[in-house]
Amino acid sequence: MGNNPSYFASTGDGEKNVGGQSTEGHPVESVSWLDAIRYCNALSKKERLTPYYGIEGERVTVRDIKGSGFRLPTEAEWEYACRAGSTTKYSFGDDPRKLGEYGWYNENSDGKTHIVGQKRRSDFGLYDMHGNVAEWCWDGGDVYHYAQSAVVNPQGPAEASQRVIRGEGWSSSPRGCRSAFRFRDAPDVRNCYLGFRVARGQSAR
Repeated sequence: MGNNPSYFASTGDGEKNVGGQSTEGHPVESVSWLDAIRYCNALSKKERLTPYYGIEGERVTVRDIKGSGFRLPTEAEWEYACRAGSTTKYSFGDDPRKLGEYGWYNENSDGKTHIVGQKRRSDFGLYDMHGNVAEWCWDGGDVYHYAQSAVVNPQGPAEASQRVIRGEGWSSSPRGCRSAFRFRDAPDVRNCYLGFRVARGQSAR
């Protein structure tokens, strides 16, 4: 994208927190929902895939729901990935005392993000689902939508004033790092505990 907007970066306002070290392996944070959407399209173009999203100003549409490009996961996909086949509070069970083995949170993060992949991975082979940074999802954040939506992979309203955020990060308590934890915020919000991860379109599987 040409720049690193992260607070916890060697070029960011929080450079003192990371001791001037290289932060290329840290999760990117301080990005809005639309920043994340634009990154997905840019990555698709770099990999010679058809961009998943149509972007007109601040309006975003899905060009082809079965397209092969990169995209944000839906909220249901994020939770499925985080749970890794479990039905417990965390992918590794119910005991929060084990959280430090799997993620960075307020008791072990030293008040900053950390290089990804340093903790234990889940049974799905994924790292940092329980901590480091909270993550934007595609879904519109309408609190009433899910009571009347489809049971399988509901995605919230297409037009929404807020977007869903899943998980929590380096500043969170163990409760916020649970697989089921969710909240929502305006899509233009940027802060140092909020990042994202990408998924691939269905036809790429």
